[in-house]
Amino acid sequence: MLHNHDHHLETDQSLCPFKMLTGFPCPGCGITKSLVYLYEGDLQKSLSYHLFGPFAFVFCIVVIIVLTLELKTQKEYFNSVFYSKKIAYFLGAVLIVYHIVRLVYFVRENTFDDILRQSIWK
Repeated sequence: MLHNHDHHLETDQSLCPFKMLTGFPCPGCGITKSLVYLYEGDLQKSLSYHLFGPFAFVFCIVVIIVLTLELKTQKEYFNSVFYSKKIAYFLGAVLIVYHIVRLVYFVRENTFDDILRQSIWK
């Protein structure tokens, strides 16, 4: 691990409005923690918080590079990919399946009282 900060990422209350209301994680819950652990060099822990965290980081870097090239060359690259409905639907379906799997594991690993403690209805 590159940095050994004594942070409380694993124990602090989530600021996700959905999780605060229901106690259940939303599809995006864990992305920030995933990115923090990726930044610290812990890929395994990053993937454990959210599978798409490292992919979101790589996607952002690629988009920055492509947009910079487009501005410099006055040409459009990958527009058919970036604006493809088929790719958007596919990625949406993958996220839904991933979230359902995460919810199944979440319910298996937490009791009803644990789930309530993670919400504002303590």
